[in-house]
Amino acid sequence: MKKIHFGIGLTVVALLSIILSGCGKTDVVIGTQTYTETKILAEMYKALIEDRTSLTAKVKPDLAASQVVIDGLKNNDIQMATLYTGEIFNNHFEVKPSHDRQEVLQQAKDGFHDKYNIKWFDPYGFENTYIFTVRKDIKEEKKLSKVSDVKPYAKDLKFGVDTTWLERADDGYPAFQKMYDMSFKDPHPMDINLVYSAVANKDVDIVLAYSTDPRIKQFDLVTLEDDKHFFPPYDACPVMNESLLKEHPELEEVAKALVGKIDVDTIVALNYKVDVDQQTPKDVAIAFLKEQGLLQ
Repeated sequence: MKKIHFGIGLTVVALLSIILSGCGKTDVVIGTQTYTETKILAEMYKALIEDRTSLTAKVKPDLAASQVVIDGLKNNDIQMATLYTGEIFNNHFEVKPSHDRQEVLQQAKDGFHDKYNIKWFDPYGFENTYIFTVRKDIKEEKKLSKVSDVKPYAKDLKFGVDTTWLERADDGYPAFQKMYDMSFKDPHPMDINLVYSAVANKDVDIVLAYSTDPRIKQFDLVTLEDDKHFFPPYDACPVMNESLLKEHPELEEVAKALVGKIDVDTIVALNYKVDVDQQTPKDVAIAFLKEQGLLQ
């Protein structure tokens, strides 16, 4: 009998332990998309929230797309995330076409507040958008600094490009050809992840890349200024569920802690530490916050 009773006691204790462990509530769930910088930023905010408030936070990574993030914020499945101002052009609400950075930002603030009850804060200080990228030898040989400089050479340059961009009418290759009045020699469609090694290995001469991808740094590539502002602004910004802000107004200042603090060179360097040096997003985030004196 004692043996049976002892076993039942262990079972009850184990069940109670499971139940009690499930009673803890996370106050702020920070959602991220699949790419690295959103994970680093989420870990920064987790640390800041737990350092500066009495609230708890956790990171929910690898949400498949920006729409999943927005739905999560709207439904309060997540309470915070990073989004990009150019998101307004993805048919969430009626917008005015614009390449003006401040105008696009204001439309994001107004539209996401009105339709989704999402607070959109000012940018961190960098954008993640398409950017034309070349090897240093090409830049120096042809004296390239901006996209317009490419025009005299475009027909002789092999162009590596994300397959989908070639086909998009409004913000893809057809519209680019019209605005910049140039066409490349035999565009080579490829997965975006292959363009960096392709240009570095001289399989192509110029590629369309992502502006914050650490492989630009890894392969010692240089980027060209979009001097005609073909690509709309995609400034990275913290966003937060407004219901949470009303309940915990102290989070307003926490959300603003990184605003204006991270330029494109900084985020590329941080991404590099994770993607190339194989550090964890959490370790990179904490180290940055400590370097900046942002952890109290």
